[in-house]
Amino acid sequence: MNCRPHGGKPTVALWMLVALADVGIIATAAGPALVLLIIAGLLIAAGGVYAARSLGRRAPAPAKAEFRRRA
Repeated sequence: MNCRPHGGKPTVALWMLVALADVGIIATAAGPALVLLIIAGLLIAAGGVYAARSLGRRAPAPAKAEFRRRA
């Protein structure tokens, strides 16, 4: 018996569209001011995480070594 495998890309795309529609319905019910506040808070949090990760990854700068030739 040949049957289609479950969990293919079209199924995932369909569920992503359903999730996007749910977000739209919730945003409409909550009101534009609350949605803007939530988006602003998420952007600030994402910026803080990005800044913390980029500052944590920096390696200390190597000391500048000066080599002088002897005559």
